[in-house]
Amino acid sequence: MSSDTMPTPHGAQAQAVGRCPPGSHPPRGGVAAAAAPLLEHFFAGPPPVRFEFWDGTTLGPTGPHAVLVRAPDAVRRLVWAPGDLGLARAFVTGDLGFEGDIFEVLSLLHAAAPGDVRTGKRLPFQALRTAWRLGVLGPPLPAPPEEAAPRGPLHSKGRDAQAVRHHYDVSNDFYALVLGPSMTYSCARFASGAEALEAAQESKHELICRKLGLDEQPESRVLDVGCGWGSLALHAARRHGARVVGATLSPAQAGLARERVVAAGLEGQVDVRVQDYRDVDDGPYDAIASVGMFEHVGSSKRAEYFGTLRGLLRPQGRLLNHAISSVGGSRIGSRSFIGRYVFPDGELIDVGEVVLSMEAAGFEVRDVESLREHYAETLRVWVRNLERNWDAAVTEVGVRRARVWQLYMAASANGFADGGISVHQVLGVANGSDGRSGMPPTRAGWG
Repeated sequence: MSSDTMPTPHGAQAQAVGRCPPGSHPPRGGVAAAAAPLLEHFFAGPPPVRFEFWDGTTLGPTGPHAVLVRAPDAVRRLVWAPGDLGLARAFVTGDLGFEGDIFEVLSLLHAAAPGDVRTGKRLPFQALRTAWRLGVLGPPLPAPPEEAAPRGPLHSKGRDAQAVRHHYDVSNDFYALVLGPSMTYSCARFASGAEALEAAQESKHELICRKLGLDEQPESRVLDVGCGWGSLALHAARRHGARVVGATLSPAQAGLARERVVAAGLEGQVDVRVQDYRDVDDGPYDAIASVGMFEHVGSSKRAEYFGTLRGLLRPQGRLLNHAISSVGGSRIGSRSFIGRYVFPDGELIDVGEVVLSMEAAGFEVRDVESLREHYAETLRVWVRNLERNWDAAVTEVGVRRARVWQLYMAASANGFADGGISVHQVLGVANGSDGRSGMPPTRAGWG
């Protein structure tokens, strides 16, 4: 599906599509001629895909892939927010779209654009000049209301709750359209016999439960930090007899998770709370799983995070920390697309730093596993789900938010595929005072 088949923007923006603003005069050669220097600067050479502009002029190679610049406001947004934030605002509002396979379009654009251009460091003058030639200069346009603006000290409990709810309290029905019946918002594990998404998510849940040794101790007491809609907690209770406490900062997630617990008849085994991990005080637990939550913690809170979880474990208890990572670490800036629309205050921490932090907190690290390629495939399936259910998704959350998720998931899939980002499961054990870990002697012990 190409984004040119999606609904166009309404109101004043829709009126601007296909023509220049009142009082302006298209340059000789049309918009493409005026935009050519900007694109040459952006890509340090010819554009890698065709650009089609609102006046019908085009620039770049022929082929199935194109960037559709539907309205002059796309250029104006780039003037005021150079780099990926301005481009994302144009895409979210419908001023800009793609034709062809979105993964391939984004991959070609990313490969051709130098890093300092993607961040906007070399764009302001050229963007300003292009806007002047097109007669579209003016004050900044309002940011789409889907952007986040959490308040308060960074990674305080209140601000973390705002950031989490911005992302997860979108709509349970929308997430069901994207994630499918498993309702699991982390990478699946596409093992032999688990090629379909739901089976692959079940495979991932089973791997976590076995790494945590839930079959080695009957009725293991488990804490699921960032439990989402309860899928891992339900799996651990149903398949391994565990007694699980799930903690999330999202009331919407907790509400649906509780409904799923009741539907499964597991009220006596699974307790879902709206609670910050820093407020959990009812240890000890036999095992702790943290899946897709660590990205919200922040580097400055690593010691507190691992120290808190270490303090909640009994001797020989295990922690499985499953998180997206990047080499050298990467804070998601507030002037980036991901930071403004998707994961405000998020941070990707180098897996080496994760290991060191766990050791500093008193864990013995016993296993590190990358699931990078699995996350690329998971995201591709999610994008296909979204595009297949596009009309229902737009009805549920609006076209702009649907575009946010399409863009972020497609770009992230490419990031995992090319190794720009990764995801790791790090398993640590809180050894007893005698140094005994209680771990099986080989990985074969958890299958």
